[in-house]
Amino acid sequence: MPDLFIDLILGFGIGLSLGLLGGGGSILTVPALVYIAGQSPQAAITTSLAIVGANSFLGAYFHFRHGALNWNIALFFGGSGMLFSYLSAGLSKNFPPSVLMISFAVLMLAIGILMILRHEKNDENTTKPRGLWPILTIGAGIGLLTGFLGVGGGFLIVPTLVMFVGLPIYQAIGTSLIIITANSAAGLLGHISNVSIDPILTSFFILAGLVGTLSGVRLAYHLPAQRLRFIFACFIIILACVLIFDNLGALVKPGP
Repeated sequence: MPDLFIDLILGFGIGLSLGLLGGGGSILTVPALVYIAGQSPQAAITTSLAIVGANSFLGAYFHFRHGALNWNIALFFGGSGMLFSYLSAGLSKNFPPSVLMISFAVLMLAIGILMILRHEKNDENTTKPRGLWPILTIGAGIGLLTGFLGVGGGFLIVPTLVMFVGLPIYQAIGTSLIIITANSAAGLLGHISNVSIDPILTSFFILAGLVGTLSGVRLAYHLPAQRLRFIFACFIIILACVLIFDNLGALVKPGP
């Protein structure tokens, strides 16, 4: 019973992060499944794709109901990102994992600081996004980073959609979730034939996550846009510092 309660709390927290911020799913889910639920990393990645995909889909639907989902940008931005993520995936094998994770953390740190320093007065209004080619180019750039670093999701997509594409924070979150849903579905199809997942554990996480996602979406629309963007920026700065601290030891450790 205590294990079940912990699983439900973790699932709720993962869904809350996705619904409120449009990201944080995989980065939170995989460590929780490995260190707390006791799964192997391979099983955790596959299970995470199912959990994050289901919660992101529901979150995207709720944001769509609020009119905060840009289908055109999701299609072109997400499509070009998936293509270039696939093309750049093999580049990461030439670098140590600690270098990749620290690189990702530094990128997150820079994005978080930029989001805090950048003040927008029209966050709550619908702004005109960039044209097709800039959106395709920016999406391709995020895809390159995602494929190269092996991570990405909402922590790269949301701030990019806000700062470089021109979407309000609410639309960026909703659009990010539908992109994450597509990426998770594609990844799950690629992993499910090689790794078996625990259907009961996955169901508990998904059900608790759905409640968390609904709560996160409702909370998001009770927060001013600038406050929501500030919370998102602080969240990724904290996570970046944790990743740097966790991987810096492996990077500076002297060789044999």
